[in-house]
Amino acid sequence: MSECYFNPFANPYLSVEFLLLTILSVVLSNISLKKISFPFKAKVTKAKPIPNDIISYVFPYVVSFMGISYENPEKLLGFAVFLFWMFAITYKSGQIIMNPLLLMFGWKLYEAEAEIDGNERSARVLFKGSLAPGEYDAQTIQDVYIARGG
Repeated sequence: MSECYFNPFANPYLSVEFLLLTILSVVLSNISLKKISFPFKAKVTKAKPIPNDIISYVFPYVVSFMGISYENPEKLLGFAVFLFWMFAITYKSGQIIMNPLLLMFGWKLYEAEAEIDGNERSARVLFKGSLAPGEYDAQTIQDVYIARGG
């Protein structure tokens, strides 16, 4: 046992850089969501949550990369390619707004019937919490409305 050597931080600089990048991304995401202006008025008449099935498809693939080591550039490159493809798939499917980070902070995606600036429409609405019928302030980003209690 005295000859056993295990160093979980064999590449401390790279692991710390990735950790700092992750923390910075979380902070910037929260700041960005708080700084959105809401120029539209929306009256939601009916809303139902959109299931986040795409995330449940992603987790089994992520688990296969759990053994990534910073010492193996091939595995890091494979993981980067995987993340790129996941981004491309979610972007093309219109589910880019459904990422685990937003779910962790309480944001949910809804399919809603709403009157937005006097026009009735069916729209996808991102809202923090439960979206109930009522009046909201809204902003549109990439065919998705972001709403806040008005």
